[in-house]
Amino acid sequence: MSFNNDDPMRPELLDTPDLAGVLESDRFKRFLDHIPVAVAVSELQGEERITYANIEFERVTQRSHAEIAGRPWRVLADLDATDEAGEQLSTAIVARDEYIGRFVVGPDNKGPVVDAWSNVIEDDQGTPMFRLVALAAAAQPRPADQADLEQKIRDKDTLLRELQHRVKNNLQLITSLIRLEARNMPDDAAGERFDRLVGRIESLALLYQSMAESESGDSIDLGVYLSQIASAVMLAHAVEGIRLDLKVDTWPVSVNVAMPTGLVVNELLTNALKHAFVGREGGTITLHSLVNETGCRVTVADDGVGLEPGTVWPMPGKLSSLIVASLEQNAGAQVDVRSAPGEGMRVTILFARADAAPET
Repeated sequence: MSFNNDDPMRPELLDTPDLAGVLESDRFKRFLDHIPVAVAVSELQGEERITYANIEFERVTQRSHAEIAGRPWRVLADLDATDEAGEQLSTAIVARDEYIGRFVVGPDNKGPVVDAWSNVIEDDQGTPMFRLVALAAAAQPRPADQADLEQKIRDKDTLLRELQHRVKNNLQLITSLIRLEARNMPDDAAGERFDRLVGRIESLALLYQSMAESESGDSIDLGVYLSQIASAVMLAHAVEGIRLDLKVDTWPVSVNVAMPTGLVVNELLTNALKHAFVGREGGTITLHSLVNETGCRVTVADDGVGLEPGTVWPMPGKLSSLIVASLEQNAGAQVDVRSAPGEGMRVTILFARADAAPET
């Protein structure tokens, strides 16, 4: 994603409240507290200190948030075990900007095995602001499969390192979402705006979950991914009388295509559930992702009240416009928007096979 001097979405507009402030929000904490990955964050301004740890991080490290908040990473030293290179976790994560490794947490190397990942998040001027550390349980090997498993681990480690810059860019996108949303949030709309933000981050969380479950690691099944997003949005916002017409084909695409597509679909489904049927008893929302020999057509539509005269989507200068621009740039997508008062709204996204194919 690139910016120019005339772009209304240029980086200086993202100079808004930092991630530490967002982590003070109870809504955002509840979101992080329910993801199945141990996550902790430290601030890098001044002496590095842990500012947040979610419930899963407390469970894995057997330390409460009260015990580690405001402390350096060495507060976990007695829980550290060495990895294959003989490096302790609390030492390894602060020794470099990006780190991936496998550790045994517990005394005498007899505790649970975790994959550890850490990443430094910078602000728009390139100044290191935060360190994010994630721990995820690693599968336990069976002795008979040890050699084969070790080769798979080496292959997976290579793939993870190749994906590292892509994942870092996605984390930067998450922080940009938070900053831009906070800047545009009037007090009377804070609840709804933050609900939208959580929905966007949940879409990215589903993407990372799909990446972790994928055997190839470099592709996402777009049909399955969009179905998961639709299920999450309906669970969060659906009301009686609104029907979802869901029809998807399985189709592997690159991560750089799946991510902006999921964000756009999340945005449109949320908009339809909240605004398309105001003053009506119900209606139908359509989500189709259908594939043919030339590519894929994703359609998100509703038979609701439609956009008001003079209103466009995405609105220039808003976050949805940035997401659609990313979709067009990263996937070569064609985006068509049609709406009329009283006739609902229909957004069609077209991908060519070559443009959306997984990277090799």
